[in-house]
Amino acid sequence: MNRRVFQNRPLTDAEIAQYAPSAFAVEPWQGMSSRYAFVPTSKVIAGMRNAGFLPFNVMQSRTRILGKENFTKHLLRFRAADQQLNHVGDTAVEAILANSHDGASCYEISLGAFRLTCENGAMVSEGLAEIYRVRHTGNIITDVVDATRRILGFAPKVVEAIKNWKGIQLNVSEQKLLAEAAYTLRFDEPIPGVTAENLLASRRYADNGTDLWTVYNRIQENVIKGGIVPRSDNGSRVRVVNEQTGQSRKAARTRGVVGIAENTKLNRALWTLAEEFAKLKGQA
Repeated sequence: MNRRVFQNRPLTDAEIAQYAPSAFAVEPWQGMSSRYAFVPTSKVIAGMRNAGFLPFNVMQSRTRILGKENFTKHLLRFRAADQQLNHVGDTAVEAILANSHDGASCYEISLGAFRLTCENGAMVSEGLAEIYRVRHTGNIITDVVDATRRILGFAPKVVEAIKNWKGIQLNVSEQKLLAEAAYTLRFDEPIPGVTAENLLASRRYADNGTDLWTVYNRIQENVIKGGIVPRSDNGSRVRVVNEQTGQSRKAARTRGVVGIAENTKLNRALWTLAEEFAKLKGQA
């Protein structure tokens, strides 16, 4: 199981529980030591709401272990209650909270950006903002809320970076260079019929700009969401042959990045890539 939901409104507990049941675990996964202080994520969510931070997005990792799906890693994205997205292109800076109840993860609080026209949610690199980790000991709720306030203190740096990127225009060659770098981050080896140029494809008219921020968002969405159709040079759908049966079928679309660990790693790498590109353009 791997489920996620994005909304431009605060999520209810029922919605969070539907998409991330592990956030509402009532006990830890079997085998945890007595030193493990079990504080369910649901109580942290309540504490965050009381402190003025509302959950907008949620996802949970899959597991192949029977019965473990209610304890696996989950991720929620919080915004300050007074932060509104009203127009296409508006961007919110979010605090990202990850946790699990199987001992695989402590509470981790990092920084991200959510753009209204793109529901993937970028994650800021570690170079721009610290990552705070809260162990399953002590006063967890207070520590997480305090870490959230500290992490959102870096929000002005994110806003400034986005402003700078909007002022950096990329020519066709530069866009392709950025896409090629992103391609190598996403795919371990070339995918027949899928090129770096595919990552530059716009999914909506509002994303047709040539500034670094817009180009980055196109690439990020195509990388994270997937769904690219492999096509040959003449535009026809690429077909693959089963070596055992000799039968051919249409090549599958590129898959989306749904695992929390992979999603986080790739998102931060893409942000760092855009940061370095801005430096090369002399406008970091």
